[in-house]
Amino acid sequence: MPELIFALDSTKRFTEQEKIGHNRWHPDIPPVATVKPGATFRVHCREWFDGEIHNDDSADDVRDAPLSIVHALSGPFAVQGAEPGDLLMVDILDVGPIPQEDSGPLAGQGWGYTGIFAKQNGGGFLTDQFPDAYKAIWDFSGQRATSRHIPGVSFTGMIHPGLMGTAPSTELLDRWNRRERTLAETDPDRVPPLSLPPLPQDAVLGSLTGSDYERAAAVAARTAPPRENGGNQDIKNLTKGSRIFYPVYVPGANLSVGDLHFSQGDGEITFCGAIEMGGFVDLHVDLIKDGMRTYGVTENAIFLPGNNNPQYCQWLAFSGISVTLDGQQRYLDSQLAFQRACLHAIDYLTKFGYSPEQAYLILGAAPIEGRFSGVVDIPNSCATVYLPTEIFDVDVRPSAAGPTRVAQGAKAPKSTF
Repeated sequence: MPELIFALDSTKRFTEQEKIGHNRWHPDIPPVATVKPGATFRVHCREWFDGEIHNDDSADDVRDAPLSIVHALSGPFAVQGAEPGDLLMVDILDVGPIPQEDSGPLAGQGWGYTGIFAKQNGGGFLTDQFPDAYKAIWDFSGQRATSRHIPGVSFTGMIHPGLMGTAPSTELLDRWNRRERTLAETDPDRVPPLSLPPLPQDAVLGSLTGSDYERAAAVAARTAPPRENGGNQDIKNLTKGSRIFYPVYVPGANLSVGDLHFSQGDGEITFCGAIEMGGFVDLHVDLIKDGMRTYGVTENAIFLPGNNNPQYCQWLAFSGISVTLDGQQRYLDSQLAFQRACLHAIDYLTKFGYSPEQAYLILGAAPIEGRFSGVVDIPNSCATVYLPTEIFDVDVRPSAAGPTRVAQGAKAPKSTF
C-alpha cells in the first residue's frame, strides 16, 4: 500500500482530524504535506457533506443540506519544485470506498447516496421540473450498486474523484471573483443563484488562524464550480488508470482532492447526481517543467481517461432539440437540447413503473452517456442521452409486447415540505 499522507478517522468530524483539509480555494492555505516528483501516496477523502446525509428513508437531510460546508477536500499537497507555468501530472492508481469499513453511518462505509436537490437549495439540471428534494440510498457489493429506493436496477460503478485541482494564484482568484460577481449582478434575485460568492461562514482553510484566516475567508472561492484549476469537474471517466495534467499557478502546485463518487452519469444532472461517498485515492505525481507554455495548457486541465471502466455494449438512446417545453424555438441551445433528451428518457422510464423522480435519480447515478450530437444545423441543436439497457432487470427496449413494469418496493423518499 502507498504511504498514507492524509488520514481520516471516521469517528471524528472533518474539522476535528489530526490534519485539517479545506472547503474553499485560496493560495494561502498551507499544504498539509509535501511530496517529491515521482512520489506515490494514499489520501483519505470524506464525502462532500461530511456525514450530514444519512442512510435512512427520509429526504429531509437533502432538503436541508448545508451548502456552506462543501466540499470537504483533502489537501493541499505541495509538490517539491513545482513552479507557476509547470504542468502537474497526476495518475489515479486506485480509488474506492472507505477501506475495511463496509458498514457504518458515513457514506462510503458500504453505501452511498444520490440526491435531487430542492430548487431553493442549489437545484439541479432539471430543477424547474423537479423542484423538491428526493434521495436514494445505494448499497455496494464489490463494485456493484443496488438501491432499495430504485428497484430492478444494478450496475458496476465507475469510481472516481469528482473534484481535484491545484490552488489558484491571487490573480486568478481575483479574476474568478470578479467575473462570477458580475454574472450574479445581472439577476441578483434568481433562485438558484447564478453564482456562489465567497462565504466566510463555515469556511475551512486548513491551519490558517486569526487575521490570516479572516482575510482569506473573505475572498476564498467556493468549490462548487469547475474552473481553470480543474476543481469540481465531475467527470465520470476520471477513473482508476487516468492521468490528468493540471496547470500550476502557485509554488508547490498545492493539489487537493475529494468528492469521491461510486458512480455517476454524464452531467451529474441532479446536482447531487453521483453516488456520493467517502473513501481513498492513491495518486502518483510528477512535473512537466514549463508545460503550460509548451503545450498551451494555460487555463484548463487535460486528461487521459482510465481503461478500467465497465464496458456496456447495449444502449437505448434518447434525443432532444433546442425547443422549450412550451414550444419556443431557441437558436442552437445545446444545453436545452440535453435537458430535453434527459426529460424524454425520464418520461420513457415511467412507462416501466418508475416514478419520474426515480428515473431522474437513475440518470444521475448510473453510467449514462451524454453527448452533443449536432450543433451546426440552425436553428436546432441535437443532444443525446445513452442509457445502458443491461443495468435493468426487465427489458426496457420497445417491443410489440409492451413495457414490463418493475415490481415497486420502497419509493425514493421525498422531503416532507
